Amino acid sequence: MQQPQATQQSQTTALGWTRSSYILLSIFLATLVVIGIVWWPLVEAYLATYNPDYPVWVQFDWLLLGNFLLMSILIMAGADLKTDLFIILVGLGGGLAIEGWGTQTELWVYYTVERPPLWIIPAWPIANLSIERLTRLLQRWIPETWSHWAFFTLYWLIFPTFFAMMVVFVWPTLDKSLTVLALTACALMIATPTDHRRATLMFIAGAGLGYFLELWGTTRHCWTYYTLQTPPLFAVLAHGFAAVAFWRSGLLIKRLGRKLLSKTLPSYAQSAES
Repeated sequence: MQQPQATQQSQTTALGWTRSSYILLSIFLATLVVIGIVWWPLVEAYLATYNPDYPVWVQFDWLLLGNFLLMSILIMAGADLKTDLFIILVGLGGGLAIEGWGTQTELWVYYTVERPPLWIIPAWPIANLSIERLTRLLQRWIPETWSHWAFFTLYWLIFPTFFAMMVVFVWPTLDKSLTVLALTACALMIATPTDHRRATLMFIAGAGLGYFLELWGTTRHCWTYYTLQTPPLFAVLAHGFAAVAFWRSGLLIKRLGRKLLSKTLPSYAQSAES
C-alpha cells in the first residue's frame, strides 16, 4: 500500500505540481463552466455540428482536446499563485487590448461577429501562463554557456523581421489609429530589450504554442483573418510577440508600482534598498 503512494509522490514532484497547481486548474475549469453557462447558445451550436450518422470518435475535435490537455498540464507545472495571479491579470488586460484592436480594425472576425467577444478573453491568460512554463523549460534545457552574443544576434534577427511582417499584415488598416498605436508600441518594445535570452526563448515558445491554437481556431472557423489563411504565419508568430509584450508590461507595472510605493511610503523604499 505504501509503494503506490511513494510512486505517486515522486511523479507529482517530477511534474512540478504544487498546491497552487490544483487551485489554478480549478480556476481554469470553473472559468470554462461559467463560459459554458453564460454563452450556452454557443455550446448548443457547437454540439449541433455532430452528425449521429457517424461515429463520435471520427467527429471528435482531437486538436481541441490536445490543446486543452497541454495547457492544463503546463499551467500546473511549478505553479505559484503569488506570481501566477499577476501573470493572469496582465494576460487578461493584454488579451482584451489585442482582441479589441484586431476585431475593431477587422484584421480578424469571430463567427459570432462580436468586437471583441468576451468569451475568448480568458483564453489569453491561460495561454500566457502556458508560454511562461514553456519558456522555463527552454531556459533549463538550453545551457547558460550560450554566449550573450548568440541571443543578441537571434533577437535582432527575429524581432525586426517580425515587425516587418507585422507592417505588411496590418497595411490595409494603417489609416486606423489603433493600428498606428499598436505599431508604435511594438517598435518601442523591440528597440528597448531588457533580456535578449528570455525574450528570444519566450518568442519561440509562444509561436510554438500559437501554431496549434491558430490552427484550431482558423480551421474550425472560430475566427477568420482577412487573408483567409489557416493560419497566417504572422498570427502564429504574433503569439510569441504577445507573450514578450505581456512579460515586458508586467515588468513595467512592477517598476512603476515600486516607484509609487517608494514615494508614498518612505519605509517601503528603505526596506527595498536593504
